[in-house]
Amino acid sequence: MKNQFILFFLLMTAGVVNAQNVTGVDSREERIRALVGKMTLQEKVSLLHANSKFYVGGIKRLGIPEWALSDGPHGVRAEIDRDDWGYAGWTNDSATCFPPGTALAATWNPRLAYERGLVLGEEARCRNKDVLLGPGINIIRSPLCGRNFEYLSEDPLLISKMAVPYIRALQSKDVAVSVKHWLANNQEEHRDSIDVYMSERALREIYLPGFKAAVMEGGAYTVMAAYNRYRGDWCSENDWLGRQILRKEFGFKGVLMTDWGAAHSTVKAALAGLDLEMGTDIKDYNEWYFANPLVRAVEEGKVPVPAVDEKVANVLRVMFQTKVLGEGQRVKGKMNTPEHQRAAYNSAAEAAVLLQNNGNLLPLHLDKIRRVAVIGDNATRRHCGGGLSSEIKALYEITPLEALRQKWGDRVKISYAQGYEKRLDWKLIDEAVNAAKQADVAIVFGGLNHDFDTESSDKRDMALPYGQQVLIQEVAKANPNTVVVIVAGSPVELAGIVDRAPSILWAWYGGMEAGNAVADLLSGKVNPSGKLPFTLPVSLAQSPAHALGNYPGRGLKVNYEEDILVGYRWFDTKKIQPQFPFGYGLSYTRFAVSRFSTDKSSYGKDETIRARFDVKNTGEVYGGEVVQLYASDPVCSVLRPEKELKAFEKVFLQPGETKTVEVRVKVADLAFYDDSRKAWNAEAGEYILQLGNSSRTIFQKVKILVK
Repeated sequence: MKNQFILFFLLMTAGVVNAQNVTGVDSREERIRALVGKMTLQEKVSLLHANSKFYVGGIKRLGIPEWALSDGPHGVRAEIDRDDWGYAGWTNDSATCFPPGTALAATWNPRLAYERGLVLGEEARCRNKDVLLGPGINIIRSPLCGRNFEYLSEDPLLISKMAVPYIRALQSKDVAVSVKHWLANNQEEHRDSIDVYMSERALREIYLPGFKAAVMEGGAYTVMAAYNRYRGDWCSENDWLGRQILRKEFGFKGVLMTDWGAAHSTVKAALAGLDLEMGTDIKDYNEWYFANPLVRAVEEGKVPVPAVDEKVANVLRVMFQTKVLGEGQRVKGKMNTPEHQRAAYNSAAEAAVLLQNNGNLLPLHLDKIRRVAVIGDNATRRHCGGGLSSEIKALYEITPLEALRQKWGDRVKISYAQGYEKRLDWKLIDEAVNAAKQADVAIVFGGLNHDFDTESSDKRDMALPYGQQVLIQEVAKANPNTVVVIVAGSPVELAGIVDRAPSILWAWYGGMEAGNAVADLLSGKVNPSGKLPFTLPVSLAQSPAHALGNYPGRGLKVNYEEDILVGYRWFDTKKIQPQFPFGYGLSYTRFAVSRFSTDKSSYGKDETIRARFDVKNTGEVYGGEVVQLYASDPVCSVLRPEKELKAFEKVFLQPGETKTVEVRVKVADLAFYDDSRKAWNAEAGEYILQLGNSSRTIFQKVKILVK
């Protein structure tokens, strides 16, 4: 019986073995095999499960140290007690806090993703961390998902283009990323019990590309299995996900770990490719699925020894890649440098999206203003410490009110009214209205906080909470020069205020430099250049998952009936007008895009399209534009979205300056996944390339032929 298991396992992993034979076995692999050969079964298993909340035990006699992990997709989390979720009370674990995932994606600037990765890697190493848990790259499928703020976008290409440089930069500092959550963790409601179903086409076109890019282009060293089930099996013991796709298709040779407490079995998980069990249960760590039960499963012949050896080798390989086990001097790291703080500021400033600016109220001309009324709880609230697993003990956090007073206080008189609290309070509204009446400009800081954007629960609706809509309407009635600043990480309903407030700036959770960035954006020191990374619906009912009634699922099962029509793919294809479209964002200057062309008019399926265009700043101030290239396949054998993002470029220009930009798109990337053939299919025929600055604003189109 034991020999049958061994034969089964070797056949199952033949793709990996063959790949190693082709490339040759280097000295690192020889050292890994030598180390594995010196271990007892108990020692091997000790490397495959946690021995505390964020540590994995080492093997002292072999010189293998403990492995230290930390939360931290946008900052290294403060030190946690070894055996509970309390904070350890360190005085030297304050960190740089960046804006979270949706804000990073809103920059549409891969360079900023790379800068963030460098900073996070340096600070993780300074804290002696070996694995940083992030980035989170799940698709934003519903506006209600509590973790939308941690994720990046509704579009797989934007996710990929931002995640890859983040991963490469962070891992260059000898720290492993853990890309999460593998797979289809698109809601927090019932996340630890929901069973997700979708078509193979939706999986391939929408939900896999970010992870594929993270592994195959970014070289991610670890991947975190999600809590949910996928097609009946838990993600931590899903052979299709763990073996067939991650290992064989993507060639992943790193560590597949669980989310905390996401393991459900020993034998099934071991055979499906899980390497490392992490968790939150306070029971004896030796009784976890991948501890003593795994030892017994091997001794009873239920799990072959080669399966355990493969897992240990995966852990050791990541240790070698990050220089935990030698192979050069490891990066020492550094914390809270001026360069780190500048990177956090740049990320916050470049993420902000100017949604509306009627009458060019923004930027504010401080030389013409005497009084400013600052209104709203989010003007004084600090957000870095919220969101559960993504909470950061920031070295500092500048609130908007603090920054406005510091930067503007010598020129204008600034008053403050709270405006709202956790219920509709007319006394607070009246105070805000009185402040607005006495001011030249009223600035309302509203939106959400981490009572709503948080791990473990989803929002109930898209409404602005605490009576904010009434507050904004009353303030705008009292002062027509009202600016609304939205602080949030996921879509909120703005229908009740877009016709009342002339200017709306979406500032996200801005991290430690939030206030400084917002103040500079409002004054015009910085020109907004962010673009929405998701579609902002008029109402929740417009969103595909909710329009079709398949959120959060029925009977702990959810079927993604919208299929490939996620986000703007749904809105554009169904001709539904959102509040603001995907990719949208205004500027204090103007841009002209012209001379859109391709290097050829006809392409073979293995060729690459080279598209060129000119971008000119026709306004009066320096600014940045994100030019977006979409593709359409008007005549196809299957339903295709009205358009799909295929490339983008962020261009910064001085007034009057023109730049010629070239972007490249592989013809293969125009393909759809053909369920009938179980393969990608770029059908011959005509395609339309569309150039614009949102999914709904297209400047020029070019037709090409695929032979």
